[in-house]
Amino acid sequence: MLAAAGGNSPSIPAPHIEYGQLSPMLVVFGAALVGILAEAFLPRRLRAAAQLGISLVGLVGGFVAVVVLAAQGHASTRAGLLAMGSVAIDGPALFLQGVILLTAVLAVLTYAEGRLEPRINGHRIDAFAAQAAAVPGGEQEREATREGLRTTEIYPLTLFAVGGMLLFPASNDLLTMFVALEVLSLPLYLMCAIARRRRLLSQEAAVKYFLLGAFASAFFLFGTALVYGYAGTLRLGEIADVVAGTAPVTPALAVTTQNDALLLIGLAMLAVGLLFKVGAVPFHSWTPDVYQGAPTPVSGFMAAATKTAAFGALLRLFYVAFPGIRWDWRPVMWGVAILTMVVGSILAVTQQDVKRLLAYSSVAHAGFILTGLIATDRRGVAAVLFYLLAYSFVTLGAFAVVTLVRDSKGEATHLSSWAGLGRRSPLLAAVFALFLLAFAGIPLTSGFTGKFAVFQAAAGGGATPLVIVGVLSSAIAAFFYIRVIVLMFFSDPQPSGPAVAVPSTLTATTIAFGVLVTLGLGLLPQYFLDLATKASVFIR
Repeated sequence: MLAAAGGNSPSIPAPHIEYGQLSPMLVVFGAALVGILAEAFLPRRLRAAAQLGISLVGLVGGFVAVVVLAAQGHASTRAGLLAMGSVAIDGPALFLQGVILLTAVLAVLTYAEGRLEPRINGHRIDAFAAQAAAVPGGEQEREATREGLRTTEIYPLTLFAVGGMLLFPASNDLLTMFVALEVLSLPLYLMCAIARRRRLLSQEAAVKYFLLGAFASAFFLFGTALVYGYAGTLRLGEIADVVAGTAPVTPALAVTTQNDALLLIGLAMLAVGLLFKVGAVPFHSWTPDVYQGAPTPVSGFMAAATKTAAFGALLRLFYVAFPGIRWDWRPVMWGVAILTMVVGSILAVTQQDVKRLLAYSSVAHAGFILTGLIATDRRGVAAVLFYLLAYSFVTLGAFAVVTLVRDSKGEATHLSSWAGLGRRSPLLAAVFALFLLAFAGIPLTSGFTGKFAVFQAAAGGGATPLVIVGVLSSAIAAFFYIRVIVLMFFSDPQPSGPAVAVPSTLTATTIAFGVLVTLGLGLLPQYFLDLATKASVFIR
Protein backbone atom coordinates (compact mmCIF):
# COMPACT_ATOMS: atom_id res chain seq x y z
CA MET A 1 0.00 0.00 0.00
CA LEU A 2 1.35 3.43 -0.93
CA ALA A 3 1.33 6.44 1.35
CA ALA A 4 -1.37 8.99 0.57
CA ALA A 5 1.03 11.90 0.49
CA GLY A 6 3.99 10.60 -1.44
CA GLY A 7 2.38 8.15 -3.78
CA ASN A 8 5.70 6.35 -4.32
CA SER A 9 7.11 5.60 -0.89
CA PRO A 10 5.89 2.59 1.14
CA SER A 11 3.76 3.36 4.18
CA ILE A 12 5.74 0.94 6.38
CA PRO A 13 9.47 1.73 6.44
CA ALA A 14 11.83 -1.20 6.10
CA PRO A 15 13.74 -2.02 9.29
CA HIS A 16 17.39 -1.01 9.42
CA ILE A 17 19.60 -3.97 10.34
CA GLU A 18 23.32 -3.57 11.08
CA TYR A 19 24.50 -6.86 9.62
CA GLY A 20 28.18 -6.18 10.18
CA GLN A 21 27.78 -5.53 13.88
CA LEU A 22 25.52 -8.58 14.23
CA SER A 23 28.08 -10.74 12.43
CA PRO A 24 29.09 -12.98 15.39
CA MET A 25 25.53 -14.28 15.68
CA LEU A 26 24.93 -14.36 11.92
CA VAL A 27 28.10 -16.40 11.31
CA VAL A 28 27.12 -18.98 13.92
CA PHE A 29 23.51 -19.25 12.72
CA GLY A 30 24.77 -19.48 9.13
CA ALA A 31 27.09 -22.33 10.09
CA ALA A 32 24.16 -24.07 11.80
CA LEU A 33 22.12 -23.87 8.59
CA VAL A 34 25.06 -25.22 6.57
CA GLY A 35 25.29 -28.06 9.10
CA ILE A 36 21.64 -28.94 8.51
CA LEU A 37 22.23 -29.03 4.76
CA ALA A 38 25.28 -31.23 5.29
CA GLU A 39 23.19 -33.57 7.42
CA ALA A 40 20.61 -33.80 4.66
CA PHE A 41 22.82 -34.22 1.61
CA LEU A 42 26.22 -35.63 2.58
CA PRO A 43 26.82 -39.39 2.70
CA ARG A 44 26.77 -40.73 6.24
CA ARG A 45 30.47 -41.67 6.22
CA LEU A 46 31.46 -38.04 5.55
CA ARG A 47 29.14 -36.30 7.99
CA ALA A 48 31.17 -36.50 11.20
CA ALA A 49 34.29 -34.87 9.76
CA ALA A 50 32.28 -32.34 7.76
CA GLN A 51 30.14 -31.33 10.75
CA LEU A 52 33.20 -30.90 12.95
CA GLY A 53 34.82 -28.69 10.31
CA ILE A 54 31.68 -26.62 9.76
CA SER A 55 31.21 -26.12 13.50
CA LEU A 56 34.80 -25.08 14.12
CA VAL A 57 34.81 -22.70 11.16
CA GLY A 58 31.54 -21.11 12.32
CA LEU A 59 32.61 -20.76 15.95
CA VAL A 60 36.11 -19.48 15.19
CA GLY A 61 34.63 -17.12 12.58
CA GLY A 62 32.20 -15.79 15.18
CA PHE A 63 35.04 -15.26 17.66
CA VAL A 64 37.11 -13.41 15.06
CA ALA A 65 34.08 -11.18 14.39
CA VAL A 66 33.83 -10.43 18.12
CA VAL A 67 37.52 -9.49 18.28
CA VAL A 68 37.19 -7.25 15.21
CA LEU A 69 34.16 -5.47 16.65
CA ALA A 70 35.96 -4.94 19.96
CA ALA A 71 39.04 -3.61 18.14
CA GLN A 72 36.83 -1.16 16.26
CA GLY A 73 35.61 0.29 19.57
CA HIS A 74 32.14 -1.25 19.71
CA ALA A 75 32.84 -2.39 23.27
CA SER A 76 33.44 1.17 24.43
CA THR A 77 33.21 4.40 22.44
CA ARG A 78 31.08 3.02 19.59
CA ALA A 79 28.71 0.93 21.72
CA GLY A 80 25.12 1.22 20.57
CA LEU A 81 21.78 -0.41 19.90
CA LEU A 82 21.19 -2.56 16.81
CA ALA A 83 18.26 -4.06 14.93
CA MET A 84 15.84 -1.24 15.68
CA GLY A 85 16.96 -1.12 19.30
CA SER A 86 16.34 -4.77 20.13
CA VAL A 87 20.02 -5.82 20.42
CA ALA A 88 22.81 -4.09 22.30
CA ILE A 89 26.47 -4.13 21.31
CA ASP A 90 28.64 -3.05 24.22
CA GLY A 91 31.46 -4.25 26.42
CA PRO A 92 29.61 -6.91 28.46
CA ALA A 93 27.89 -8.33 25.36
CA LEU A 94 31.12 -8.71 23.35
CA PHE A 95 33.11 -10.03 26.32
CA LEU A 96 30.54 -12.72 27.10
CA GLN A 97 30.10 -13.61 23.44
CA GLY A 98 33.85 -14.17 23.18
CA VAL A 99 33.82 -16.45 26.25
CA ILE A 100 30.83 -18.42 24.93
CA LEU A 101 32.42 -18.93 21.52
CA LEU A 102 35.75 -20.10 22.92
CA THR A 103 33.92 -22.41 25.31
CA ALA A 104 31.91 -23.84 22.41
CA VAL A 105 35.05 -24.46 20.35
CA LEU A 106 36.55 -26.59 23.12
CA ALA A 107 33.24 -28.36 23.75
CA VAL A 108 32.93 -29.31 20.07
CA LEU A 109 36.41 -30.83 20.22
CA THR A 110 35.26 -33.14 23.01
CA TYR A 111 32.16 -34.09 20.98
CA ALA A 112 34.37 -35.49 18.23
CA GLU A 113 36.43 -37.70 20.54
CA GLY A 114 36.27 -41.26 19.22
CA ARG A 115 39.28 -43.03 20.71
CA LEU A 116 38.10 -43.66 24.26
CA GLU A 117 36.35 -46.98 23.56
CA PRO A 118 37.30 -49.99 21.40
CA ARG A 119 36.11 -49.75 17.82
CA ILE A 120 33.10 -51.80 16.70
CA ASN A 121 33.51 -53.33 13.23
CA GLY A 122 36.25 -50.80 12.60
CA HIS A 123 34.00 -47.84 13.45
CA ARG A 124 34.86 -45.23 16.05
CA ILE A 125 32.61 -44.85 19.09
CA ASP A 126 31.81 -41.42 20.54
CA ALA A 127 29.71 -40.25 23.51
CA PHE A 128 26.43 -40.03 21.60
CA ALA A 129 23.78 -42.59 20.71
CA ALA A 130 24.31 -44.43 17.45
CA GLN A 131 20.75 -43.55 16.41
CA ALA A 132 18.87 -41.17 18.67
CA ALA A 133 15.43 -42.25 17.43
CA ALA A 134 16.06 -45.93 18.27
CA VAL A 135 14.42 -47.50 21.33
CA PRO A 136 17.08 -47.91 24.07
CA GLY A 137 18.24 -51.51 24.18
CA GLY A 138 16.26 -52.49 21.09
CA GLU A 139 17.34 -54.33 17.97
CA GLN A 140 17.37 -51.11 15.94
CA GLU A 141 19.87 -49.58 18.35
CA ARG A 142 22.11 -52.66 18.28
CA GLU A 143 22.03 -52.69 14.49
CA ALA A 144 22.90 -48.99 14.35
CA THR A 145 25.83 -49.61 16.69
CA ARG A 146 27.14 -52.50 14.58
CA GLU A 147 26.94 -50.35 11.46
CA GLY A 148 28.88 -47.56 13.16
CA LEU A 149 26.17 -44.91 12.86
CA ARG A 150 26.78 -41.61 14.68
CA THR A 151 24.43 -38.86 15.79
CA THR A 152 26.12 -36.01 13.97
CA GLU A 153 23.07 -33.78 14.46
CA ILE A 154 24.72 -32.81 17.75
CA TYR A 155 26.87 -30.27 15.89
CA PRO A 156 24.15 -28.09 14.28
CA LEU A 157 22.13 -28.37 17.50
CA THR A 158 25.11 -26.98 19.39
CA LEU A 159 25.50 -24.15 16.89
CA PHE A 160 21.86 -23.14 17.27
CA ALA A 161 22.24 -23.23 21.06
CA VAL A 162 25.38 -21.09 20.82
CA GLY A 163 23.57 -18.61 18.57
CA GLY A 164 20.85 -18.24 21.19
CA MET A 165 23.50 -17.83 23.89
CA LEU A 166 25.17 -15.04 21.91
CA LEU A 167 21.87 -13.20 21.60
CA PHE A 168 20.78 -13.77 25.21
CA PRO A 169 23.18 -11.38 27.02
CA ALA A 170 22.96 -8.86 24.14
CA SER A 171 19.15 -8.59 24.14
CA ASN A 172 17.90 -5.08 24.75
CA ASP A 173 14.21 -5.85 25.02
CA LEU A 174 12.32 -8.53 26.90
CA LEU A 175 10.78 -10.15 23.85
CA THR A 176 14.16 -10.60 22.14
CA MET A 177 15.50 -12.00 25.41
CA PHE A 178 12.67 -14.54 25.52
CA VAL A 179 13.29 -15.61 21.92
CA ALA A 180 17.01 -16.03 22.71
CA LEU A 181 16.10 -18.06 25.80
CA GLU A 182 14.05 -20.48 23.72
CA VAL A 183 16.59 -20.70 20.90
CA LEU A 184 19.34 -21.72 23.34
CA SER A 185 17.13 -24.01 25.43
CA LEU A 186 15.35 -26.18 22.87
CA PRO A 187 18.54 -27.68 21.36
CA LEU A 188 19.87 -28.39 24.86
CA TYR A 189 16.78 -30.46 25.71
CA LEU A 190 17.56 -32.70 22.73
CA MET A 191 21.29 -32.81 23.36
CA CYS A 192 20.75 -34.13 26.88
CA ALA A 193 18.80 -37.15 25.60
CA ILE A 194 21.32 -38.76 23.25
CA ALA A 195 23.97 -40.30 25.51
CA ARG A 196 25.33 -43.59 24.13
CA ARG A 197 25.56 -45.20 27.59
CA ARG A 198 22.75 -45.24 30.15
CA ARG A 199 20.28 -43.99 27.57
CA LEU A 200 17.22 -44.25 29.83
CA LEU A 201 18.92 -42.06 32.42
CA SER A 202 19.83 -39.65 29.63
CA GLN A 203 16.26 -39.46 28.36
CA GLU A 204 14.93 -39.03 31.89
CA ALA A 205 17.32 -36.10 32.36
CA ALA A 206 16.12 -34.53 29.12
CA VAL A 207 12.45 -34.84 30.12
CA LYS A 208 13.12 -33.27 33.52
CA TYR A 209 15.07 -30.45 31.93
CA PHE A 210 12.37 -29.86 29.32
CA LEU A 211 9.45 -29.81 31.79
CA LEU A 212 11.15 -27.57 34.33
CA GLY A 213 12.60 -25.40 31.57
CA ALA A 214 9.13 -24.95 30.09
CA PHE A 215 7.84 -23.77 33.45
CA ALA A 216 10.75 -21.34 33.77
CA SER A 217 10.10 -19.98 30.27
CA ALA A 218 6.44 -19.52 31.13
CA PHE A 219 7.41 -17.54 34.23
CA PHE A 220 9.69 -15.34 32.13
CA LEU A 221 6.98 -14.72 29.52
CA PHE A 222 4.33 -13.95 32.13
CA GLY A 223 6.77 -11.56 33.81
CA THR A 224 7.36 -9.89 30.46
CA ALA A 225 3.60 -9.33 30.07
CA LEU A 226 3.29 -7.83 33.56
CA VAL A 227 6.25 -5.49 33.09
CA TYR A 228 4.82 -4.41 29.74
CA GLY A 229 1.51 -3.75 31.46
CA TYR A 230 3.32 -1.49 33.91
CA ALA A 231 5.74 0.34 31.63
CA GLY A 232 4.01 0.15 28.24
CA THR A 233 7.29 -0.91 26.59
CA LEU A 234 9.58 -3.93 26.32
CA ARG A 235 12.84 -1.99 25.80
CA LEU A 236 15.09 -2.23 28.83
CA GLY A 237 16.22 1.40 28.75
CA GLU A 238 12.68 2.68 28.36
CA ILE A 239 11.53 0.49 31.26
CA ALA A 240 14.27 2.07 33.38
CA ASP A 241 13.00 5.55 32.42
CA VAL A 242 9.45 4.65 33.43
CA VAL A 243 10.64 3.18 36.74
CA ALA A 244 12.75 6.27 37.43
CA GLY A 245 9.86 8.59 36.54
CA THR A 246 11.72 10.38 33.74
CA ALA A 247 9.63 9.01 30.84
CA PRO A 248 6.90 11.22 29.29
CA VAL A 249 3.69 10.60 31.19
CA THR A 250 0.82 9.31 29.09
CA PRO A 251 -2.72 8.68 30.37
CA ALA A 252 -2.01 4.93 30.42
CA LEU A 253 1.23 5.34 32.35
CA ALA A 254 -0.46 7.68 34.79
CA VAL A 255 -2.74 4.80 35.72
CA THR A 256 -0.35 1.84 35.70
CA THR A 257 2.50 3.55 37.55
CA GLN A 258 0.27 4.35 40.51
CA ASN A 259 0.63 0.76 41.69
CA ASP A 260 3.98 -1.05 41.73
CA ALA A 261 2.43 -4.52 42.03
CA LEU A 262 2.68 -5.17 38.28
CA LEU A 263 6.31 -4.08 38.28
CA LEU A 264 7.46 -6.07 41.29
CA ILE A 265 5.57 -9.26 40.44
CA GLY A 266 6.74 -9.02 36.84
CA LEU A 267 10.36 -8.57 37.90
CA ALA A 268 10.07 -11.53 40.27
CA MET A 269 8.81 -13.75 37.45
CA LEU A 270 11.54 -12.58 35.08
CA ALA A 271 14.10 -13.37 37.76
CA VAL A 272 12.67 -16.89 38.21
CA GLY A 273 13.16 -17.62 34.52
CA LEU A 274 16.79 -16.47 34.57
CA LEU A 275 17.71 -17.92 37.96
CA PHE A 276 16.54 -21.31 36.68
CA LYS A 277 19.07 -21.08 33.86
CA VAL A 278 21.96 -20.18 36.18
CA GLY A 279 21.02 -23.03 38.55
CA ALA A 280 20.41 -20.87 41.63
CA VAL A 281 18.57 -22.22 44.68
CA PRO A 282 15.62 -22.86 44.91
CA PHE A 283 15.50 -23.32 41.11
CA HIS A 284 18.43 -25.76 40.98
CA SER A 285 16.72 -29.14 41.31
CA TRP A 286 17.24 -30.00 37.63
CA THR A 287 21.00 -29.46 37.72
CA PRO A 288 22.38 -32.69 39.29
CA ASP A 289 20.00 -34.99 37.41
CA VAL A 290 20.61 -33.33 34.05
CA TYR A 291 24.39 -33.10 34.46
CA GLN A 292 24.52 -36.77 35.48
CA GLY A 293 22.27 -38.06 32.70
CA ALA A 294 23.44 -35.95 29.79
CA PRO A 295 26.45 -37.00 27.68
CA THR A 296 29.48 -35.74 29.60
CA PRO A 297 30.71 -33.41 26.80
CA VAL A 298 27.23 -31.83 26.75
CA SER A 299 27.26 -31.52 30.55
CA GLY A 300 30.52 -29.59 30.34
CA PHE A 301 29.20 -27.36 27.57
CA MET A 302 26.00 -26.61 29.50
CA ALA A 303 27.81 -25.96 32.78
CA ALA A 304 30.14 -23.46 31.14
CA ALA A 305 28.34 -21.74 28.26
CA THR A 306 24.75 -21.73 29.51
CA LYS A 307 25.75 -20.22 32.86
CA THR A 308 27.79 -17.54 31.09
CA ALA A 309 24.89 -16.54 28.81
CA ALA A 310 22.31 -16.62 31.61
CA PHE A 311 24.36 -14.47 33.96
CA GLY A 312 24.93 -12.01 31.12
CA ALA A 313 21.17 -11.69 30.65
CA LEU A 314 20.64 -11.42 34.41
CA LEU A 315 23.20 -8.60 34.63
CA ARG A 316 21.62 -6.72 31.73
CA LEU A 317 18.13 -7.10 33.16
CA PHE A 318 18.99 -5.77 36.63
CA TYR A 319 21.60 -3.18 35.65
CA VAL A 320 19.87 -1.71 32.58
CA ALA A 321 16.12 -2.09 33.18
CA PHE A 322 15.76 -2.09 36.96
CA PRO A 323 18.58 -0.12 38.59
CA GLY A 324 15.99 2.31 39.95
CA ILE A 325 14.45 -0.30 42.24
CA ARG A 326 17.66 -1.97 43.42
CA TRP A 327 16.52 -1.54 47.02
CA ASP A 328 13.59 -3.80 46.21
CA TRP A 329 15.45 -6.61 44.43
CA ARG A 330 18.75 -6.56 46.30
CA PRO A 331 17.38 -8.09 49.56
CA VAL A 332 15.76 -10.90 47.57
CA MET A 333 18.98 -11.56 45.67
CA TRP A 334 20.85 -11.57 48.99
CA GLY A 335 18.63 -14.44 50.12
CA VAL A 336 19.01 -16.31 46.83
CA ALA A 337 22.80 -15.92 46.86
CA ILE A 338 23.12 -17.13 50.47
CA LEU A 339 20.86 -20.13 49.86
CA THR A 340 22.69 -21.00 46.65
CA MET A 341 26.15 -20.90 48.21
CA VAL A 342 25.18 -22.80 51.35
CA VAL A 343 22.92 -25.43 49.78
CA GLY A 344 25.27 -26.08 46.86
CA SER A 345 28.29 -26.50 49.14
CA ILE A 346 26.57 -28.69 51.74
CA LEU A 347 24.83 -31.02 49.29
CA ALA A 348 28.04 -31.48 47.30
CA VAL A 349 29.63 -33.02 50.40
CA THR A 350 27.14 -35.91 50.31
CA GLN A 351 27.63 -36.85 46.64
CA GLN A 352 29.19 -40.14 45.54
CA ASP A 353 29.07 -39.47 41.78
CA VAL A 354 31.66 -37.19 40.20
CA LYS A 355 29.21 -35.60 37.76
CA ARG A 356 26.67 -34.90 40.51
CA LEU A 357 29.46 -33.45 42.63
CA LEU A 358 30.42 -31.10 39.78
CA ALA A 359 26.73 -30.23 39.36
CA TYR A 360 26.35 -29.12 42.98
CA SER A 361 29.68 -27.37 42.65
CA SER A 362 28.20 -25.36 39.77
CA VAL A 363 25.23 -24.47 42.00
CA ALA A 364 27.59 -23.15 44.68
CA HIS A 365 29.53 -21.16 42.09
CA ALA A 366 26.28 -19.59 40.88
CA GLY A 367 25.91 -18.23 44.42
CA PHE A 368 29.45 -16.85 44.41
CA ILE A 369 28.78 -15.10 41.09
CA LEU A 370 25.54 -13.63 42.46
CA THR A 371 27.56 -11.85 45.16
CA GLY A 372 29.23 -9.86 42.41
CA LEU A 373 25.87 -9.01 40.83
CA ILE A 374 24.61 -7.70 44.18
CA ALA A 375 27.40 -5.10 44.25
CA THR A 376 25.26 -3.05 41.78
CA ASP A 377 28.20 -1.08 40.44
CA ARG A 378 30.78 -1.31 37.68
CA ARG A 379 33.22 -3.25 39.85
CA GLY A 380 30.56 -5.91 40.35
CA VAL A 381 30.02 -6.27 36.59
CA ALA A 382 33.77 -6.56 35.96
CA ALA A 383 34.12 -9.18 38.71
CA VAL A 384 31.27 -11.26 37.32
CA LEU A 385 32.71 -11.11 33.80
CA PHE A 386 36.11 -12.27 35.02
CA TYR A 387 34.61 -15.03 37.18
CA LEU A 388 32.61 -16.38 34.22
CA LEU A 389 35.76 -16.41 32.10
CA ALA A 390 37.70 -18.31 34.75
CA TYR A 391 34.90 -20.71 35.66
CA SER A 392 34.03 -21.69 32.08
CA PHE A 393 37.39 -23.18 31.15
CA VAL A 394 37.97 -24.90 34.49
CA THR A 395 34.56 -26.56 34.16
CA LEU A 396 35.16 -27.70 30.58
CA GLY A 397 38.52 -29.14 31.53
CA ALA A 398 37.09 -30.98 34.54
CA PHE A 399 34.31 -32.63 32.53
CA ALA A 400 36.80 -33.54 29.80
CA VAL A 401 38.91 -35.36 32.42
CA VAL A 402 35.80 -37.25 33.61
CA THR A 403 35.35 -38.71 30.10
CA LEU A 404 38.77 -40.41 30.31
CA VAL A 405 38.20 -42.56 33.43
CA ARG A 406 36.40 -45.62 32.05
CA ASP A 407 35.44 -49.21 32.75
CA SER A 408 33.65 -51.86 30.69
CA LYS A 409 30.35 -49.97 30.98
CA GLY A 410 31.76 -46.64 29.83
CA GLU A 411 32.59 -43.69 32.07
CA ALA A 412 33.32 -44.63 35.70
CA THR A 413 31.80 -41.70 37.57
CA HIS A 414 31.32 -43.24 41.04
CA LEU A 415 33.86 -41.77 43.44
CA SER A 416 35.00 -45.20 44.60
CA SER A 417 36.28 -45.84 41.08
CA TRP A 418 38.63 -42.87 41.37
CA ALA A 419 40.48 -44.30 44.36
CA GLY A 420 44.19 -44.56 43.62
CA LEU A 421 43.88 -42.74 40.30
CA GLY A 422 47.05 -40.82 41.17
CA ARG A 423 49.03 -44.06 41.06
CA ARG A 424 47.52 -45.32 37.82
CA SER A 425 47.74 -42.03 35.96
CA PRO A 426 49.65 -39.38 37.93
CA LEU A 427 49.40 -36.75 35.18
CA LEU A 428 45.63 -37.02 34.76
CA ALA A 429 45.07 -37.04 38.52
CA ALA A 430 47.30 -33.98 38.90
CA VAL A 431 45.34 -32.12 36.21
CA PHE A 432 42.01 -32.97 37.83
CA ALA A 433 43.41 -31.93 41.21
CA LEU A 434 44.39 -28.58 39.71
CA PHE A 435 40.84 -28.05 38.46
CA LEU A 436 39.42 -29.01 41.88
CA LEU A 437 41.78 -26.59 43.63
CA ALA A 438 40.64 -23.86 41.24
CA PHE A 439 37.01 -24.65 42.09
CA ALA A 440 37.95 -24.39 45.76
CA GLY A 441 39.55 -21.00 45.23
CA ILE A 442 43.09 -21.93 46.26
CA PRO A 443 45.66 -19.15 45.57
CA LEU A 444 47.61 -19.16 42.31
CA THR A 445 44.60 -20.54 40.42
CA SER A 446 41.95 -18.71 38.42
CA GLY A 447 39.30 -19.66 40.98
CA PHE A 448 41.04 -17.69 43.72
CA THR A 449 41.30 -14.57 41.57
CA GLY A 450 37.64 -14.85 40.54
CA LYS A 451 36.37 -15.29 44.09
CA PHE A 452 38.56 -12.49 45.38
CA ALA A 453 37.19 -10.18 42.69
CA VAL A 454 33.50 -10.88 43.38
CA PHE A 455 33.93 -10.78 47.16
CA GLN A 456 35.85 -7.51 46.94
CA ALA A 457 33.14 -5.99 44.74
CA ALA A 458 30.40 -7.18 47.10
CA ALA A 459 32.19 -5.79 50.15
CA GLY A 460 32.67 -2.48 48.37
CA GLY A 461 28.94 -2.44 47.63
CA GLY A 462 28.03 -2.83 51.28
CA ALA A 463 27.40 -6.59 51.29
CA THR A 464 30.07 -7.58 53.80
CA PRO A 465 27.83 -10.14 55.60
CA LEU A 466 27.27 -11.82 52.24
CA VAL A 467 31.03 -12.04 51.74
CA ILE A 468 31.41 -13.73 55.14
CA VAL A 469 28.82 -16.33 54.15
CA GLY A 470 30.65 -16.79 50.85
CA VAL A 471 33.99 -17.39 52.57
CA LEU A 472 32.43 -19.93 54.95
CA SER A 473 30.73 -21.68 52.02
CA SER A 474 34.04 -21.77 50.18
CA ALA A 475 35.57 -23.49 53.21
CA ILE A 476 32.83 -26.13 53.14
CA ALA A 477 33.31 -26.57 49.40
CA ALA A 478 37.05 -26.95 49.83
CA PHE A 479 36.40 -30.00 52.01
CA PHE A 480 34.78 -32.08 49.29
CA TYR A 481 37.24 -30.96 46.63
CA ILE A 482 40.20 -31.93 48.80
CA ARG A 483 38.43 -35.17 49.74
CA VAL A 484 38.52 -36.21 46.08
CA ILE A 485 42.21 -35.27 45.83
CA VAL A 486 43.00 -37.36 48.91
CA LEU A 487 41.01 -40.25 47.43
CA MET A 488 42.99 -40.11 44.19
CA PHE A 489 46.46 -39.86 45.70
CA PHE A 490 46.29 -41.54 49.11
CA SER A 491 44.01 -44.53 48.49
CA ASP A 492 44.90 -47.90 47.07
CA PRO A 493 43.55 -48.53 43.57
CA GLN A 494 41.00 -51.31 43.16
CA PRO A 495 42.39 -54.43 41.45
CA SER A 496 39.57 -54.45 38.91
CA GLY A 497 39.16 -50.70 38.86
CA PRO A 498 38.69 -48.53 35.78
CA ALA A 499 41.41 -47.65 33.33
CA VAL A 500 42.40 -44.24 32.03
CA ALA A 501 41.81 -43.97 28.30
CA VAL A 502 44.35 -42.28 26.07
CA PRO A 503 42.57 -39.36 24.42
CA SER A 504 43.04 -38.04 20.94
CA THR A 505 44.47 -34.61 20.25
CA LEU A 506 40.95 -33.16 20.42
CA THR A 507 40.23 -33.91 24.08
CA ALA A 508 43.86 -33.35 25.03
CA THR A 509 43.62 -29.84 23.54
CA THR A 510 40.54 -29.05 25.63
CA ILE A 511 42.22 -30.23 28.84
CA ALA A 512 45.48 -28.44 28.04
CA PHE A 513 43.65 -25.20 27.31
CA GLY A 514 41.77 -25.53 30.62
CA VAL A 515 45.06 -25.99 32.48
CA LEU A 516 46.63 -23.02 30.68
CA VAL A 517 43.72 -20.70 31.50
CA THR A 518 43.50 -21.93 35.10
CA LEU A 519 47.17 -21.19 35.73
CA GLY A 520 47.30 -18.08 33.56
CA LEU A 521 44.38 -16.34 35.26
CA GLY A 522 45.75 -17.36 38.63
CA LEU A 523 49.39 -16.28 38.13
CA LEU A 524 48.99 -13.35 35.70
CA PRO A 525 45.38 -12.15 35.96
CA GLN A 526 45.88 -8.41 35.65
CA TYR A 527 45.45 -8.11 31.88
CA PHE A 528 42.14 -9.95 31.95
CA LEU A 529 40.96 -8.06 35.05
CA ASP A 530 41.66 -4.80 33.19
CA LEU A 531 39.90 -6.17 30.10
CA ALA A 532 36.82 -7.06 32.18
CA THR A 533 36.87 -3.61 33.78
CA LYS A 534 36.98 -1.90 30.38
CA ALA A 535 34.11 -4.11 29.19
CA SER A 536 31.92 -3.52 32.24
CA VAL A 537 29.79 -0.60 30.97
CA PHE A 538 26.29 -1.36 29.64
CA ILE A 539 24.79 0.77 26.89
CA ARG A 540 21.48 2.24 28.01
